[in-house]
Amino acid sequence: KLLDDTPRGREFLMRTPMKRFGQPEELAGAAVFLASDAATFVTGSVLVVDGGFLASGVNQ
Repeated sequence: KLLDDTPRGREFLMRTPMKRFGQPEELAGAAVFLASDAATFVTGSVLVVDGGFLASGVNQ
């Protein structure tokens, strides 16, 4: 909740399609996948878990 109350936090939320900050448990699936045998051939990749922030065009 701390970032919600700052100008920078509000700007971030305005540019995020989900209109909220992610919760730690929402990162768990990505972390479990990357640590699992299912990801043994995954290298040099970025798995973005950001509520659509990057897809919305960060530099607008």
